[in-house]
Amino acid sequence: MRNPYKDTSWFKFLSNKYVWVLLFFCTWMIFLDNYSYFDHRILDKQIEDLEDNATYYQEEIKKDQENIKQLKNSEQIEKYAREKYYMKKDSEDIYIIEFEGDTIEK
Repeated sequence: MRNPYKDTSWFKFLSNKYVWVLLFFCTWMIFLDNYSYFDHRILDKQIEDLEDNATYYQEEIKKDQENIKQLKNSEQIEKYAREKYYMKKDSEDIYIIEFEGDTIEK
């Protein structure tokens, strides 16, 4: 019995051993390998997130360095202590005024 598909071009293409090896290799690399395409996509996303975090923290470091430069002046230290920690001199009274819409409800 003769195979009617043996002379067709697609049968010749699919019966080639190099095509099968190539298909196996591509399938292995895309789905089954430890460093598959899908794993690379996940790792690339994590790298992008970490790079974004690095730029954010570098900007925060620059802001903190500017604050440190300003706090080397004694007048700036006093201003910072009064605004952030509500510190006062002995002869002063501090009144903290809170408006109804300013508070955060917990």
